[in-house]
Parts: sequence; C-alpha cells; structure tokens
Amino acid sequence: MASAKQLADFGYKAFSGSMMLLTVYGGYLCSMRAYRYFQRRSALKQLEQQAINAEAVKD
Repeated sequence: MASAKQLADFGYKAFSGSMMLLTVYGGYLCSMRAYRYFQRRSALKQLEQQAINAEAVKD
C-alpha cells in the first residue's frame, strides 16, 4: 500500500503530465490554424493576381 505522500506525488506528476500534453496539443492546434490561415491567404492572393492578369490580357 502506498503512503499518502507517494499517492499525492503520483497524482501531482500525473496531473502535471496531462497539463503538459494539453499544452503541447494546444500549441499544435494553434500552429496548424495559423498555417492554414496563411496558406489560404496566399491562395486568395494568387487567385486575385491571376484575375488581374486575365483582365490585362483581355484588354
């Protein structure tokens, strides 16, 4: 049987570990969202440039 101190230490380590994993996962989600935002912005800018070029060719 584990003592109260050992049990508390294990609980603290488990809680700290889960918080670390949540922090890493949150950072991953945030970076993926930022990546998709910049990719989308780049794609829209490219489409806009293509539309401008197409209009210039028409004239």
